[in-house]
Amino acid sequence: MAIATAIFALKQRVLEHALQSAIISLLLAPLIYVIANEFIRSKARIAKLDGPRGLPLIGNLWDIRVNAAEQYRRWAKKFGAVYQIQLGNVPVVVVNSSAAAKALFGQNAQALSSRPEFYTFHKLRNNNQILSDTAGTTIGTSPYSDSLKRRRKGAASALNRPSVATYVPHLDVESRDFIKELYEYGKAGETPVDPMPMIQRLSLSLALTLNWGVRMSSQKDGLFKEITHVEEEISRFRSTTGNLQDYIPLLRLNPINMQSAKAREVRNRRDAYLTALNKGLDERMANGTHKPCIQANVIMDKEAKLNQAELTSISLTMLSGGLDTITTQVAWFVAMLAQRPDIQERAASAIREFYSEKQPMCDAEDDQECKYIVALVRESLRYYTVLRLALPRASVRDVPYGQMIIPKGSVIFLNAWACNMDAEVWSDPEVFRPERWLEQPDAPLFTYGIGYRMCAGSLLANRELYIVYMRLLNSFKIEKYDDVDHHPISGNADPTSLVAMPRPYRARFVPRNINALRDALNPTGEKV
Repeated sequence: MAIATAIFALKQRVLEHALQSAIISLLLAPLIYVIANEFIRSKARIAKLDGPRGLPLIGNLWDIRVNAAEQYRRWAKKFGAVYQIQLGNVPVVVVNSSAAAKALFGQNAQALSSRPEFYTFHKLRNNNQILSDTAGTTIGTSPYSDSLKRRRKGAASALNRPSVATYVPHLDVESRDFIKELYEYGKAGETPVDPMPMIQRLSLSLALTLNWGVRMSSQKDGLFKEITHVEEEISRFRSTTGNLQDYIPLLRLNPINMQSAKAREVRNRRDAYLTALNKGLDERMANGTHKPCIQANVIMDKEAKLNQAELTSISLTMLSGGLDTITTQVAWFVAMLAQRPDIQERAASAIREFYSEKQPMCDAEDDQECKYIVALVRESLRYYTVLRLALPRASVRDVPYGQMIIPKGSVIFLNAWACNMDAEVWSDPEVFRPERWLEQPDAPLFTYGIGYRMCAGSLLANRELYIVYMRLLNSFKIEKYDDVDHHPISGNADPTSLVAMPRPYRARFVPRNINALRDALNPTGEKV
């Protein structure tokens, strides 16, 4: 009776002072929301796992706004190699050492075989479509499923060692054109050039050739600028730190959300060129004029049983992998070489054991015989870890680790940057020193990931980087023009992006033997 009386009195007071009550409610609502959210956020944390607590609503998002991978590495010194953070309310396990990565991912490969789904990339809808719907997710961003297993099988067949050997003629053509563009745009070393467009054309043309059987022979092709721009934008949406709405649901309610609008725009633009590439291949296959390529091979393989979305997923994997990884890796490498003539001369000396300056193109069939260049490739992959945070994992069942249990459905980040810079593996991790790989050839490298979801294209990437580095170093002396910062942390153009890219720069590409290079680039005798 007393309770009913109190409730009646409260209702009467609200009715009598409606405006005052509304104002109080508006003032109290945010406070109540924050308090309730903090309770939810606290309950979401993984038991027995230490880590920084973060701020209300946003968790640790403010702390990692500048450079997430490096901040995670610093926190590891305080909280240990494995700890948890919270991005908004989402608890994330971060793995920061070689030993911990091997223990967690190596011993729980199947349990950590999936990927989390993020709002911007996987769930944002427009006309009942999402960014990854019509264009398909890449293999790397797909959650675990029967479809993923089929796609991984198809990709593994296309990227195994025997298959990679058949791509050597394509590597030959594209790396030769790369050197030719540096020579021509740089006017034989007289004019400083930004090498990024040449590097992008190299990566894009190889991806298009392998997947659809068509080349990107010129930077002036309108499709070149469209694909490189759109794929760069989509790479930002795949970032685990660049999209606040992935972790703060309130931001999704914004009616003029520019991030969501941009995601829809780039999805539509990507669909347009994918449709054109697929249609072109279908027409060439129908009239028997297509060239051998991954997508045509899979289409004709009746046992593969892949639908169109799965075929496109494989092709997108190759497309984004080349543009994200190879492009960025070579860009960092050239920036470093321009500042390090000592590395250039050490590499040139090693190449001389196999080829003279009169053989600037080396031999495309050379299967990584020059061990110093192999070491140089591995060191550039380690030091310039382009995917600082490997694509995140999601646990499909409970995972035991030490005295704790990482629950099913948890998100796990492999900090590949921290693992590659592990002081327990290397005495001088922050020094660029290729010789370390001659001293410890079996040391771990985390740039391609680890375990079941490791990058399937690592063999192709290594072969491509090897021939590009061989030809680049045997053709040119690279001279500094701009004082670009080539340090992997301070020189990172956009620390919030999925891939770590150097700032724009120019360099001079001076032929070591101009006559030999001119002849090698132009065997038919036309003027170069």
